[in-house]
Amino acid sequence: MALTSIYDPEAVAPMWQELAAVGVEPLTTPEQVEAVLGAHSGTVLVVVNSICGCAAGSARPGVMLALQHSVIPDRNVTVFAGVDRDAVNRAREYMAAYPPSSPSMGLFKDGRQVFMLQRTDLQQMTDDQVAAALRKAFDEHCARTGPSVDPEKFRQLQPYRSCGSQIPLVGRPS
Repeated sequence: MALTSIYDPEAVAPMWQELAAVGVEPLTTPEQVEAVLGAHSGTVLVVVNSICGCAAGSARPGVMLALQHSVIPDRNVTVFAGVDRDAVNRAREYMAAYPPSSPSMGLFKDGRQVFMLQRTDLQQMTDDQVAAALRKAFDEHCARTGPSVDPEKFRQLQPYRSCGSQIPLVGRPS
């Protein structure tokens, strides 16, 4: 039985659209996650997105900055905790060496996880520190030429730096 969304997908749209603007593909089903991570080829950055303040303050902006690096993963994907719950659970199965956390991000190379930032890491980092940690991992494990989007387009983007704690739960009064 499929898990239903906890949060209104329309209310969280700005929180995944900013990642989409830099080339991060949203995965909304376990089958999509399996198609990407089950392929066991190339490099894949998986971002477990979230409505929390550390996602807005450091995680998403850090990913956006990191994808402007000269070396980036072959694929960049995201699943949204509390929204695409079955997809998140499938992604977390691939990250089983780490406790579930959101936000979080893992880098996979040929099907093997080679890097991880968990919520406990991200809560202590700025967006620049997240970007630096990701760029270091990209340099070690990736070969695709970056950036993910044209630098002029990137300069026009404004990260959505709002905590989603005021987003109403689906099916519950606000």
